[in-house]
Amino acid sequence: MIKITFPDGFVREYEEGVTGVQIAESISPALARNVVSCGVNGETVELNRPINSDSTIALYKFEDEEGKHTFWHTSAHLLAEALQELYPGIQFGFGPAIENGFFYDVMTPEGVSISENDFPKIEAKMQELARKDEPVVRRDISKCDALKEFKADGQEYKCEHIDLDLEDGTISTYTQGSFTDLCRGPHLMSTGAIKAIKITSVAGAFWRGDAEREQMTRIYGITFPKKKMLDEYLVMLEEAKKRDHRKIGKEMELFMFSDRVGKGLPIWLPKGTDLRLRLQDMLRKIQKNYGYQEVITPHIGSKNLYVTSGHYAHYGKDSFQPIHTPEEGEEYMLKPMNCPHHCEIFACKPRSYKDLPLRIAEFGTVYRYEKSGELHGLTRVRSFTQDDAHIFCRPDQIKTEFMRVMDIIKTVFSTFNFENYEAQISLRDPKDTEKYIGSDEVWEEAEQAIIDACNEKGLNAKIEYGEAAFYGPKLDFMVKDAIGRRWQLGTIQVDYNLPMRFKLEYTAEDNSKKTPVMVHRAPFGSMERFTAVLIEHTAGKFPLWLTPEQVAILPISEKFVEYAGRVKRYFDNVGVRSTVDERNEKIGRKIRDNELKRIPYMLIVGEKEETEGFVSVRKQGHGDQGQLKMEDFAAQINAEVAEMLKETNVSPDDK
Repeated sequence: MIKITFPDGFVREYEEGVTGVQIAESISPALARNVVSCGVNGETVELNRPINSDSTIALYKFEDEEGKHTFWHTSAHLLAEALQELYPGIQFGFGPAIENGFFYDVMTPEGVSISENDFPKIEAKMQELARKDEPVVRRDISKCDALKEFKADGQEYKCEHIDLDLEDGTISTYTQGSFTDLCRGPHLMSTGAIKAIKITSVAGAFWRGDAEREQMTRIYGITFPKKKMLDEYLVMLEEAKKRDHRKIGKEMELFMFSDRVGKGLPIWLPKGTDLRLRLQDMLRKIQKNYGYQEVITPHIGSKNLYVTSGHYAHYGKDSFQPIHTPEEGEEYMLKPMNCPHHCEIFACKPRSYKDLPLRIAEFGTVYRYEKSGELHGLTRVRSFTQDDAHIFCRPDQIKTEFMRVMDIIKTVFSTFNFENYEAQISLRDPKDTEKYIGSDEVWEEAEQAIIDACNEKGLNAKIEYGEAAFYGPKLDFMVKDAIGRRWQLGTIQVDYNLPMRFKLEYTAEDNSKKTPVMVHRAPFGSMERFTAVLIEHTAGKFPLWLTPEQVAILPISEKFVEYAGRVKRYFDNVGVRSTVDERNEKIGRKIRDNELKRIPYMLIVGEKEETEGFVSVRKQGHGDQGQLKMEDFAAQINAEVAEMLKETNVSPDDK
């Protein structure tokens, strides 16, 4: 008999060789019908994999992240099986599960192409194969046999993958029906659980992501265990198209891109700049209350700076290439990170334990070379500004600093109504501590500090072992937007590496020299990505305090343009952001057009309003709100903004 420990700590005994599905059946038949994979000692495996020793177990349904990954991983193989039947001679590259569904990279036979017109027949073939409820069979295989089998099938890309990437003794295949694929797993026990199928898009993708190699066809899809789930997903997808930040950003004239300037280099237009600066001012106000000092560092740095920090080794190949100066041997780089510059600020003068924690903040623009095929609006760019800060502290101060940063992130989320979010604590792999720097004692102290901070704040954070950075544990925040999509925004990371590499030190109470711990944090993540997420979360209907234009003044004819200008000048003086629609259009057209611009308030002005000093108020989405004196309306707007910004009037408890 072996002991199986469940997530709640409950222990049951089972016969050696028991499987995940048998354990689920012992609890309830309904559970057994709904589980798709299981976690054994932290590793996700198939439900029919035997368990031969005392273990911990978690049973995953489709609703769980691990369950979705298993479901979509098998669905990628189902797609490949369908393509193999529809297009004899097709070559397969890689086919992973992704955040929403899966894709497979394929090389079609000569003269054959796959387009949107082919989606229905691919879906139909996948449905046909799924209905056969084919078992998915795992097999461990030697490298020699794997090469022989895939070469016999004419799979050149699979053979290259085996030859270059895989080691003997680590290779496994999965087979369903007539299709066999190289794979580590995990998978469903059979294909019958896949009930609803949608091929979503097709694109080009270079083999192994190398622009020098041949271009393959990448086919994306998504599947569900119930048709209702697919229907709901497709509705969400349509809503997501309406909320696309690239579309709304263009309509609202927030930002632009220019091929002449360069791909992936966003240009902030006046309205977008106004919005971005307002975001920065909000965070500046909060940071000042929490004792941060703001700095500005150059956009470039000596190559040696990034060699010292380790970023050159990590980002060198994927960064913009070094800039050579007329000086022999002198090289600079566009900065990929702000932290090395901040380490130099710490090192610029002697530091005492009394100076700690030292909190340095910067809205620092960084540059990273993303492949052109991976660029996407503001969410994936080559130039972006981080709301970066680095806290240099003693090990015993980590917990307090973590809690203070968590308060800042919570304030940011509350201000923008990001009410649905999850947190993940990433710890080191206890079975492989060699790949992390720092002593066991320091790691244990830092990890416990993060766990304690989350517990004290009542944050139900998920713990993931092996997900820590090599330099320290971290806490990441994933936000769900208004239509249920997950985005990673805020992050807090502990770093022992950079202070050591830069030989940073402070004088302790006993006059000994100690190395500080460095905490990285970014509540927004980057101004570009956060703005994109905010646009899609709000569909461009920003909070009144943030929106570039709060009020559109609409004269009913040219005769009242002068009065509209007078109203605008008054608003300018009292801090209400407004614009005048002077076009010679009917008032109905002006109202419709300014509704589309997502301006919160519209003020109609005509003869009566001019005579009495009034404005007729319309509110976005609520229609006519009656008449007010322009002074009373301005006071109402400013009071509404002040109420919204109360959330940001925060200071730490220990200030």
